[in-house]
Amino acid sequence: MNKMTLSALTLSAALLPLASQAATEIEWWHAMGGANGEKVNEIAANFNKSQSDYIVKPVYKGNYSETMTAAIAAFRAHQQPDIVQVFEVGTATMMSAKGAIYPVYQLMKDSGENFDSKNYLSAVTGYYTDSDGNMLSMPFNSSTPVLYYNKDLLAKANVEPPKTWEEMDEAGKKLRAAGVQCGFTTAWQSWIQLENLSARHNVAFATEDDGFKSTKAELAFNGPLQVMHISKMAEWQKEGVFQYGGRTNDAAAKFYSGECAMYTESSAGYSGIRKNASFPFGVSQLPYWQSQIDKPLNTIIGGASLWAMQGKPSDHYKGVAKFFSYLSQPEVQADWHQFSGYLPITQAAYDLTKSQGFYDKNPGTETAVIQMTSGTPTVNSKGLRLGNFAQIRDIIDEELESVWSGKQDAKTALDTAVKRGNELLRKFEKANK
Repeated sequence: MNKMTLSALTLSAALLPLASQAATEIEWWHAMGGANGEKVNEIAANFNKSQSDYIVKPVYKGNYSETMTAAIAAFRAHQQPDIVQVFEVGTATMMSAKGAIYPVYQLMKDSGENFDSKNYLSAVTGYYTDSDGNMLSMPFNSSTPVLYYNKDLLAKANVEPPKTWEEMDEAGKKLRAAGVQCGFTTAWQSWIQLENLSARHNVAFATEDDGFKSTKAELAFNGPLQVMHISKMAEWQKEGVFQYGGRTNDAAAKFYSGECAMYTESSAGYSGIRKNASFPFGVSQLPYWQSQIDKPLNTIIGGASLWAMQGKPSDHYKGVAKFFSYLSQPEVQADWHQFSGYLPITQAAYDLTKSQGFYDKNPGTETAVIQMTSGTPTVNSKGLRLGNFAQIRDIIDEELESVWSGKQDAKTALDTAVKRGNELLRKFEKANK
């Protein structure tokens, strides 16, 4: 080997580490599978192409519960990712993980990124802010419940999509009389039929401003409104106006097949319904009880947000902040919103989607945004901040199932769910003093 070749190789070898060291790797753990997971990979790849200082590496870690549990365990082992996606009911748990999180508002400020929380939809960010209105995590995939309806079956019974639960009662009975097997079914019964019911009617789901004020909160979803609503649903279950279809979104099959004419489900269920329904369908706002409130409040969100985790080198956080800024760009958010059915997190992304004609071409996709932004959230419609809430939802599911099967009345079931749930809240409070 001659000296020139050796010198060239030596120079190349010296330059390679510098090039590879120039890009800092940012690890992002997420819970998005299937098509949404592929879109997450695309978002990260596009960010990586947009600059040369950082490389975001998305890693699928299973469902929401598995991803959050893995992140907490990794933090204790000093092997945490830079970013982790956590579902909304895990917010209190993440906040209580002392020293584990780097609040987004502080992260963006420390990193010198241009960040104004007022640019984000308040009905979305409210779930992820502290008592002073500071954003603790970055909203990513937020959804809210709406009513889907089978246009053919409603036309067959000569009924309009119900705006109120009173109208649902009448519509359901007409549908049954017209030979339709079931008026409506529901996904995520705790989230839609209790949590959002309470928010929409400006009624507390729990004390201490739905848990935002302190960990001393106690559950309060066994009040007159909630008992009345679940009692009515129990009557509807006997009459066929309502049919229970299972936890999570198992009831989708009843809607896809035409067994049930209507379906209360997440706005993010739109793409699944569009893919699986063989009939024309519409989307309208979640019904409310006209006898209980003149003008319903906003619904509250589901989905997840992105949390920055402590314990990483300082140069990583500049990359995380730049990635969060990138995710908030109108073009990126509008594309994610239009692809996934999740809500846009900024007003600019909403305006861009509207100007592109997406809502005109896809009727019903704007319903959730209008429903979420129609008023200023109150302490009862801002969201929930309760510890051990994933387990509390399991309890609610168990007790509601006993109502649908006729084993308990609504008051007994909700009282029991509150009592059992409060025991979990006290355990959380004790563990996080």
